[in-house]
Amino acid sequence: MKVCKFGGTSMATAESIRQIETIIQSDSQRKYVVVSAPGKRFKGDTKVTDLLYAANAEKEQFGIAGDSIEEIRERFVALANELNLELDMDCYIDKVEEGINCAKTADFAASRGEYLAAILLAEKLGYRFIDAADIIKFKVDGTFDADSTNDLVKELKSIATGIVIPGFYGSLPDNTIKTFSRGGSDITGAIIARGVGATVYENWTDVNGFMITDPTIVKDSKQMEVLSYEELRELSYMGASVLHPDSIFPIKEDGIPINIRNTFEPENKGTLIIADTSEYPKASVVTGIAGRKGNTTISLKKAMMNSELGFGRRVLSVLERYGISFEHMPTGIDTMSIVITEKGLNGIEQAVINDIKNKVAPDNIEVIHSLALIAVVGHGMANQMGTAAKIFAALYEAGINVRMIDQGSSEMNIIIGVEEKDYENAIKAIYYAFFG
Repeated sequence: MKVCKFGGTSMATAESIRQIETIIQSDSQRKYVVVSAPGKRFKGDTKVTDLLYAANAEKEQFGIAGDSIEEIRERFVALANELNLELDMDCYIDKVEEGINCAKTADFAASRGEYLAAILLAEKLGYRFIDAADIIKFKVDGTFDADSTNDLVKELKSIATGIVIPGFYGSLPDNTIKTFSRGGSDITGAIIARGVGATVYENWTDVNGFMITDPTIVKDSKQMEVLSYEELRELSYMGASVLHPDSIFPIKEDGIPINIRNTFEPENKGTLIIADTSEYPKASVVTGIAGRKGNTTISLKKAMMNSELGFGRRVLSVLERYGISFEHMPTGIDTMSIVITEKGLNGIEQAVINDIKNKVAPDNIEVIHSLALIAVVGHGMANQMGTAAKIFAALYEAGINVRMIDQGSSEMNIIIGVEEKDYENAIKAIYYAFFG
């Protein structure tokens, strides 16, 4: 049995929804369907979820939701009409508007795009609608309740008909709506796949799968045929945004494969994400290359740092006090560098630096802005000599200065820091060094 999750682009127009219907009807194993809120229909359009956030902002400012609700109404009524559905979307929108006006948090508003999309698609497919609030549960403290949820999802197996479930949200013990982080419909799909014991979790989007690197930078980037759960986590965290990085956790223990597919090119096999890729031949020791801009490095120097008990703990305690998490922390015998996101220091940079000085009295402290991080990821790197040499030779030949180097203990990734102005050229240099 298969669980299929369809993203916002797939739900954006009547034509794309008809394509979903064709995909579902082509395989009787596609019994469980999870949907995102409708995305952009064209360049410059607004996603339904963003309209819902705007409606909630109107409620906060004026006491009631306003123009944004009417835009949402027009979108869903038009979809129902174009699909020739006998579905009173106005009635559903009225209830959504009432709920937004009464809700205490933005989560209710944010979740309604998925809710309305699931109702619409269930009607189109002739499947049964199941509200995610009834089966996806959170604890009082807002953390996901995996055990209770899994027990409830297992009960779906007794339903003979196909099922459509909204992604992105669930409910707290008092039945208040609680959402996952943005893009959380991917997580919902994985939760359903685990609970019903799916043979595969198909995640349908608007691309053919994961590319080896960002195709907006390397136009001819090749498609990955297969990657592991761990490689997915590394690449997603560093900016490869095809799939929410947390979506592997519900299914990893059961070893359920994830298949990234393209709604608009269903004949393409996409990218398969599995626990162990060792049986799949690969053209390169590198699986993927991803990166992101907007990082800052705090570099500390102090003689005999290595013998000063608690030095690292005191530095990190400053970050903890200011609510700042760090990305990487390469160190030397008398040096320590802490990489954090630029936004983490917004408005508090000098206060953080002063506190670090007071805590550990470094001989020198330097802040480097506009750092881009690039992750070169692949299980094969650990057993292949010369991988790092090949990376740095490519950067040298491209005239790119490396500002930071960090390698994970698993030897599955090498992180390189370069100036933001060199980011795209660095990606290209590394890609062509390994893939021609």
